[in-house]
Amino acid sequence: MIAVEALGKRYPGSRGTPAVQALAGASWRAADGCITGLLGPNGAGKTTMMRAVAGLVVPDTGRALVDGVDAARMPQVARRRLGWLGGGLYPRLTARENILYFARLHGLDADAAASRIARLGDELGMGPLLDRRTEGFSQGERMKTALARALVHDPPNLLLDEPTNGLDVPSTRALRDALRRLRDETGKCIVVSTHVMQEVERLCDHVVVVARGRVVAEGSVAALCAQTAKRDFEDAFVHLAYGEAAASRGAAA
Repeated sequence: MIAVEALGKRYPGSRGTPAVQALAGASWRAADGCITGLLGPNGAGKTTMMRAVAGLVVPDTGRALVDGVDAARMPQVARRRLGWLGGGLYPRLTARENILYFARLHGLDADAAASRIARLGDELGMGPLLDRRTEGFSQGERMKTALARALVHDPPNLLLDEPTNGLDVPSTRALRDALRRLRDETGKCIVVSTHVMQEVERLCDHVVVVARGRVVAEGSVAALCAQTAKRDFEDAFVHLAYGEAAASRGAAA
């Protein structure tokens, strides 16, 4: 389980630029065996939240917990229980070598790492990709490699920041299928950050709507539509994230 409790984070300004309040007391929980979506406009604070959970950003106030472990105080312990889909690949290494590098960082010995990589290669349909250099990979091939890298140590929790950016339709569908299998077959806690409402509708069991560094609503897609008295989830999201005035302007347009 992942829990965010009253997170606050302010980035100082520089050279005349104002400070940015990225998070302003955000709280939410993501359950095991569930795909939780963080949905919000660009700049809403989603990535800062994800980085706090991964122990890459230290919040000014509040805390991010991974299975009860404070990610800021004990980042190495938290990361052992977490798979993070983010960051680039090493282009001069093959997909197998990229995954192996992270396996060894997480303490897997050579035999365990090789077995785990072979299994993930089969499950994700990587096949001949494993022994190709990642330089020149398509977005879909990069996504598969990054996902295998995040899963190589079999963590109970998985973080994905904007995972479908740049993916074509087949790759997006393949990613959705892979995440559903992980939820159903292993009971992992999966958190997906996105600003794409269609992805949330098709994939997420629980939705956390983020705006201006705060959580403004949460629940299932159906519950959020009911809460706002909207039939269309996009209308519900605009109402929650931007307010009734923005929703009315959109309806008028």
